Amino acid sequence: MQRFGNSGELFIFLKTNLVSSIAERIKEFNSNRLPTYTALKYQSMAENPFRFFRGTCHLFYEDLFHNNALPAYPLSWICGDLHLENFGSYKGENRLVYFDLNDFDESILAPATWELVRMISSIFVGFDSLSIKRRDATQTARFFLKVYSETLAKGKARYLEHETAYGIVRTFLEKISERKQKELIRHLTEEGKNGNLQFRIDRVRFFPLERSLRKALMSHLSQLLHHYRLLKSRFQVIDAAFRIAGTGSLGVKRYVFLLRNIKDPKKHLLIDMKQAPPSSIQPWLTTPQPAWTSEAERVVAVQHRMQNVNPALLSATGFDGNSYVIKEMQPTADKIDFLVIRDRYKDLACVVEDMAFLTASAMLRSAGRQGAALPDELIAFGTDTHWQQDLMDYSTAYAAQVKKDYNAYFKEYKAGFFNQPVKTQPTDKTQPEDKTPPAVKTHPTLKNV
Repeated sequence: MQRFGNSGELFIFLKTNLVSSIAERIKEFNSNRLPTYTALKYQSMAENPFRFFRGTCHLFYEDLFHNNALPAYPLSWICGDLHLENFGSYKGENRLVYFDLNDFDESILAPATWELVRMISSIFVGFDSLSIKRRDATQTARFFLKVYSETLAKGKARYLEHETAYGIVRTFLEKISERKQKELIRHLTEEGKNGNLQFRIDRVRFFPLERSLRKALMSHLSQLLHHYRLLKSRFQVIDAAFRIAGTGSLGVKRYVFLLRNIKDPKKHLLIDMKQAPPSSIQPWLTTPQPAWTSEAERVVAVQHRMQNVNPALLSATGFDGNSYVIKEMQPTADKIDFLVIRDRYKDLACVVEDMAFLTASAMLRSAGRQGAALPDELIAFGTDTHWQQDLMDYSTAYAAQVKKDYNAYFKEYKAGFFNQPVKTQPTDKTQPEDKTPPAVKTHPTLKNV
């Protein structure tokens, strides 16, 4: 097993073993996505090393595979892209608000250490981007691993909602619980010419769809409503738009729908429908995976087994040859703002403690399912913590490598490398109506995308 005690050793290994440049690897990975919105992804990744880290999950696991730096056990279901901003609040079908892991696009059966090293690396990269001292980052990372291991060792999954939370997370959930759905609807919509509500197309979060695509999407969802007990004969679809959210998934097809209550027209509902590409971790695993009928089925199945309560309406569907995950739309603001609490270590520790036990609980909850380690194996892993130092060493080295990769990426980005057309640009009818959003037009390095 090859180990790296510092970023210099890791950099030499990567430079020797991976031929393509960082920019080339990124461009190749994103070559089959919608060009206009992939340009927005590149723009977002150029903001700082943490946004770059979020947008390059594929680089992380490719590097981890080549380095062979961590034990490949125990096998567990993982969300695959665990980082500081992959925890947030959502409403379940019981309408209670929960705080949990909330992005399963990369979910897969893999070594538990892979999930952990992604999270610990995110602490070092994220804290550095927030100008939090390295000492605090190291202390926080060790605290995460301590709570994670202790939770595993106890062998009992826990969950977090308003009544079981404390500290800043409790305050956060209280505010979310008090917010009304109509406030969100009012913020995202406007009155149309016919008097009905429609999405406010701001070309930041929402973009217009080509007319025939919009009609086809609305028809598709209208037919699906009959399969949802909570929606059947109660709601009708009145609008649809292309949605922008996140970082890593920018460039995939994602739509948002506005539904109106038939009996009470003043009540509305938002539904998110997101394309599910293959997990970027898959090429680097030899572990047999279930024979999913679609990538969306994979995402939904793993999310069902890892979360205590799932977001309302979570399900899979197919549209125009692609598979999609459907769920009630969750506002992007429903995440802990680390910028606000960066100087309050007690609050940081409180949040990270919750994230740690939620990570362990998700693994315990899905233990023994389709090849995953049994609960007793996870308990033993949590009890024996000798693997933690190797994981810390790799994470600190990789965080330094992320900064180098980001600088190399930023240089190529500014030089216009990502303006050059890739070999296989998709010409899909799902490309929205306006193919050059204002956000792209005003950015000098994206003018030719």
